[in-house]
Amino acid sequence: MDLSYTPEEEEFRARLREWLARTLPALPPKPSPADWPGRRAYDLGWQRRLYDAGYGDVHWDASPTTRLIFLEETEKAGAPYVGANFVGLLHAGPTIAAEGTDAQRARWLPPILRGEEVWCQGFSEPDAGSDLAALRTRARREGDDYVVTGAKIWTSHAEVADWCELLVRTDPAAPRHRGITWLAMPMDAPGITVRPLRTLAGSAEFAEVFLDEVRVPVANRVGDENDGWRVTMVTLSFERGTAFAGEVVACRRVLGELAVEARKNARWDDPALRRRLGRLNAEFRALWRLTQWNVSAAEASGGVPGVGGSVFKLRYSQARQELYDAAADVLGPDCLDLDRPWTLDRLSSLSYTIAAGTSQIQHSIIAERILGLPKGR
Repeated sequence: MDLSYTPEEEEFRARLREWLARTLPALPPKPSPADWPGRRAYDLGWQRRLYDAGYGDVHWDASPTTRLIFLEETEKAGAPYVGANFVGLLHAGPTIAAEGTDAQRARWLPPILRGEEVWCQGFSEPDAGSDLAALRTRARREGDDYVVTGAKIWTSHAEVADWCELLVRTDPAAPRHRGITWLAMPMDAPGITVRPLRTLAGSAEFAEVFLDEVRVPVANRVGDENDGWRVTMVTLSFERGTAFAGEVVACRRVLGELAVEARKNARWDDPALRRRLGRLNAEFRALWRLTQWNVSAAEASGGVPGVGGSVFKLRYSQARQELYDAAADVLGPDCLDLDRPWTLDRLSSLSYTIAAGTSQIQHSIIAERILGLPKGR
């Protein structure tokens, strides 16, 4: 498989680099991590700049390779992360682009691209985290509406979101994977209660969401009724396939910074640490090549990442944790100082073997869908 870039793609890279060099120095200061309304405004403002410059649609209208170049170059340049736009740009938006009707694409995609609306993800539930198909939030059909009752947890950016990509059970009598429906729920609908959750790192980008007879128009259903599991697999393929690409670039940058820090504080004299950093360097180089391979495979299959994203996600989750464990080794006692670089990143890295599907789930997907092994009993 050819992993090289075409002249047109390299021209796009050069043009993007030049725009970033001009634009980034003029950005306002980033708000406090605890100021979520401020972070929402900052993140939407960055997306608007991208849109005005012609880069707003790279997450679904551009080719997967162009998307990869965009993620690589923006991360290398230190551009703002998607932040509160994460679900809309990298999950819901690509899913609607791939599975939505013309009317749905016209309604929801432009506001995401223009930096006008934020989405959150309502998948996990208190008793159905890793086992997503066990979700129990119910939606009954009443005329032109679904009436939804239930609870969601770890709902990303719910406290500042305008819309929620929501999974509900519309046929309780159907087999677990066949009675699920994918809905776009307005977060200002009556009956929604949001309670932010504070993480180990002190942030509150997640929330509990309680739904009490919330009415969602049938027109907001993406895909057919009871076909939500298939639509969800499209969503998760984007999440596991390309959504972490920029983070691989960030990890490679952090690795170089760790080597510099280790030379300053004499930790570089430890041969075990040098071997550890060298192995991680090889690990992230390999993960970047795997990302390129997944993107090439996605282009060949119409733009939707395949199950290779599970291979990437499984290994990346562990490698990220190992990277920040190495950072703690480099910092020594200073790794307990929350004001030092990498300390909060180490705390957040603990979630990566759970987020976007646990490592155990990824093992099962790889075993069944790639290796063809029988399902466990």
